[in-house]
Amino acid sequence: MFLGSHCSTAGGVWAALERAESIGAESCQIFVKNNMQWFGKTLAELDVQRFFKLREKSPVRVVFAHSGYLINLGGPDSPNRVKSIRSLIDELNLAGQLNLPFLVLHPGAHLGTGTEKGLAQVVAGLNEVFSATKGLKVRVALENTAGQGTCLGENLEDLAMIIGQVKHSERLGVCLDTAHLLASGHDVRSSEGWNNVISEMKRLVGLDQILAFHLNDSKPGLGSHVDRHEHIGKGKIGLEAFRHIVNDKRFSGVPGCLETPKSDDLHEDRENLAALRSLLAK
Repeated sequence: MFLGSHCSTAGGVWAALERAESIGAESCQIFVKNNMQWFGKTLAELDVQRFFKLREKSPVRVVFAHSGYLINLGGPDSPNRVKSIRSLIDELNLAGQLNLPFLVLHPGAHLGTGTEKGLAQVVAGLNEVFSATKGLKVRVALENTAGQGTCLGENLEDLAMIIGQVKHSERLGVCLDTAHLLASGHDVRSSEGWNNVISEMKRLVGLDQILAFHLNDSKPGLGSHVDRHEHIGKGKIGLEAFRHIVNDKRFSGVPGCLETPKSDDLHEDRENLAALRSLLAK
């Protein structure tokens, strides 16, 4: 895996690359706009050009985006769902400005209507989004969830169902979060448990559809359905479990990014990356 972290774009989208380089990252996840606002401004051309210039010489191998947290395609018809669709269209266009390969998206929450109706809403929403962004190559990587509340996507079958029913399935992929896997009941702490998850993904969608990993330890335990990230080796997954994850040769060219708490000096990212790299086979 190309190990890295989510990096802030404060000061300009290009600044995320500088932060990624400063922690020795090989991959980098960013927000293309404020993650707690519905819509963002078109990226300034000077910022985009500076981003591209840094990319040319950067050791960061893969840069991709994560969608904002307000977006929910799974809820019932409402003004917020309309804004969610518009917001995702906006973010895909912003990601397109930066030539990013994909954008990670939580499937959403059904908000009480039930899983079946919620998943149908996600499919309909993505169809609308892809119809409005026909000229873009940016894909959407559906992220598995912890299953907290009415959130969709804790079952891997849900992700496969969405991919199978969306009209332009070539625009979709998957991002697997280790903390979410544990919280949703997948015991990835053993190599057997990890291989069971990967075998299931191979059966459901194919391994080439796994576009990224979020490498997070989990504060809550197995099957808790609570989404709380922890530093590598400090949570219920534990350091040793990440050995078979980061050494899985099937994903040697796939980004694996941290989404763990951090302070301004980013020392936590450096420590977490060092912990993961200490596990790599020599």
